Amino acid sequence: MRFLNTPTSDLTYDDVFLVPSSSRVTSRFDVDLAPRDGTGATVPLIAANMTAVTGRRMVETLARRGGLGILPQDIPLDVIAEVVGWVKERSPRFETPVVLAPEDTVHDALGIMHKRPHGAVVVCGPGRTYRGVVLAGDCTEVDRFTQLGSIMRTDAPVLPLADVLADGAHAQHGVLAAAYDRLTQSRVHVAPVLDGDEVVGVLTRKGAVRSTIYTPALDDAGRLRVGAAVGINGDVRGKARALVEAGVDVLVVDTAHGHQRRMLEALEAVRAVAPDVPVAAGNVVTADGVQDLVDAGADIVKVGVGPGAMCTTRMMTAVGRPQFSAVLECAEAAAGLGRHVWADGGVKHPRDVALALAAGASQVMIGSWFAGTHEGPGDLNVDADGRMYKESFGMASTRAVRERTREEGAFARARKALFEEGISSSKMYLDPQRPGVEDLVDHITAGVRSSMTYAGATTLEQFAARAVVGVQSRSGYEEGRARPVSWS
Repeated sequence: MRFLNTPTSDLTYDDVFLVPSSSRVTSRFDVDLAPRDGTGATVPLIAANMTAVTGRRMVETLARRGGLGILPQDIPLDVIAEVVGWVKERSPRFETPVVLAPEDTVHDALGIMHKRPHGAVVVCGPGRTYRGVVLAGDCTEVDRFTQLGSIMRTDAPVLPLADVLADGAHAQHGVLAAAYDRLTQSRVHVAPVLDGDEVVGVLTRKGAVRSTIYTPALDDAGRLRVGAAVGINGDVRGKARALVEAGVDVLVVDTAHGHQRRMLEALEAVRAVAPDVPVAAGNVVTADGVQDLVDAGADIVKVGVGPGAMCTTRMMTAVGRPQFSAVLECAEAAAGLGRHVWADGGVKHPRDVALALAAGASQVMIGSWFAGTHEGPGDLNVDADGRMYKESFGMASTRAVRERTREEGAFARARKALFEEGISSSKMYLDPQRPGVEDLVDHITAGVRSSMTYAGATTLEQFAARAVVGVQSRSGYEEGRARPVSWS
């Protein structure tokens, strides 16, 4: 990357823009978004290890589209083991169904229908044998205690498993196109996938299209990849060992201030018990921080102090650094050591993700933006205006600290609760046009692919090498924003 004009201060994503260059890249589909940082991801997007962001549905869905989800450090080990096992059993080709029995009620269906963007409940008998489908429209103007068996659609199309699986990219494209056509002709957006009479998944029209564009992030056994975080306190070695034994594919050693002795000790402990697992660690914002974490065993360094939407660190402590400059310096340092960085926080638009990658990040970690989706772990709420939202909160907030220290004594917990550096409750509204994390992945990767074609790059490495970045004023940034209404 090179600058068009010389910066005189540290820069945020809003302070910079990409300059178009001569390009021979004629199609966005000629672009390869796979990072080369050893994590097995095929798109450079990571769901942050925040309790309000990443749970089993987020990990599963993001991995199916090539990204990574990092389970938070404050989840009990037995729960993580159960979640990892569950994710590893999910299909990389089609979505997990929401299943109820014929005797369950409309009230039951409405309570869990929002867990998946496809908005369908598959009605099953014993052994998950297929009975019918219930969509959201079937639940309107119906008594909430009506049993699903009396309103389910029994004539809806179904897809045999053999019709949605094929070997080879070309053959897979063909069977998915055929499935899409069948759903379109039937005027439905979703259909159950059956192995004999057993329901094994659902396929949507959008899902069929996406599966021809994205490559899942899979382990050596062909299962979806999972990441998990470990803190720097307590039995770090024991927890890291347990995570590896549970099948976690990527470990993240995580604390707000990553450039400290306890982090280096924790990182060395993790590296000792997980010599063959990619290990990320952070957070830092300087080349010196990168050097020390790499020396302690990090393959990837997490960059960012204070740019997150839920973070109050900069206002509380004055500590941090504008994110674009932090990523740029740290990425250069990591590249010189044969390592990589993840840009953690501060992205609000696809342009910000493109800029982080242009600065040299191998992947971009996203928190609150992903929290406001169907796959976010939070409960779905509705405000007074009928807008759907989920609550998000920072991992250094009073709420998160209270959860993380739940096994400590009341007095010790009260002492720690005094030191808050994060928002404990914030509304993350679901975008009506993009309510699912897959919709956001489409949105982000479309922008990044286009950015790369403007730079004449087909890989992320080429993008970082060829990108030309300029410094702009606030009015320059505002000039680039679309106007939903006229000026007058």
